[in-house]
Amino acid sequence: MKTPSSIYQLKITLKHITPPIWRRVQVASNTPLGKLHEIIQQAMGWTNSHLHAFEIDEERYGPPGLDEESTDLDYSKIKLQDVAAEESRFAYEYDFGDGWNHEIVVEKVLGPESGVKYPICLAGKRSCPPEDCGGPHGYAELLDILADPKHEEHEQSKEWVGDHFRPERFDLGRADKRVRKKLEQWD
Repeated sequence: MKTPSSIYQLKITLKHITPPIWRRVQVASNTPLGKLHEIIQQAMGWTNSHLHAFEIDEERYGPPGLDEESTDLDYSKIKLQDVAAEESRFAYEYDFGDGWNHEIVVEKVLGPESGVKYPICLAGKRSCPPEDCGGPHGYAELLDILADPKHEEHEQSKEWVGDHFRPERFDLGRADKRVRKKLEQWD
């Protein structure tokens, strides 16, 4: 892969969740938005099984052929550097039914470090919500149920999310490994 001219450091925050769930990644400036979608999926821990789109300066960018009436611009041909500048903000929505809205902030634009392969995940907080739990409102309700062993849906919900789910936990090594594995698939 060609060495990028610059690196964008992005903070991706899942909106309408308290305390916040976020990830910090560094990506090449020439990363197409379609690949940025995949990086976000891996860094956050989503499963890439729902519709999604970016909104940047009142334009929507999504996968080609999203549906017959789609007015979204094809994000496979648009590079990050073409639509975002340092300190800019834009939106990413995942799962139109559940409405997982993310705010993406370009924190800074850097020169590439020698010997570093991008993208990388640098930091984050809290686990990604389980897929199909009903968006921010459904997730808050799920957390309440999991916190109350006497709730009538506690056991069923605990079984559904699995023993491994810990809402406050973030595994940087795992997130970075997922992001880097995606990189290997592109090379």
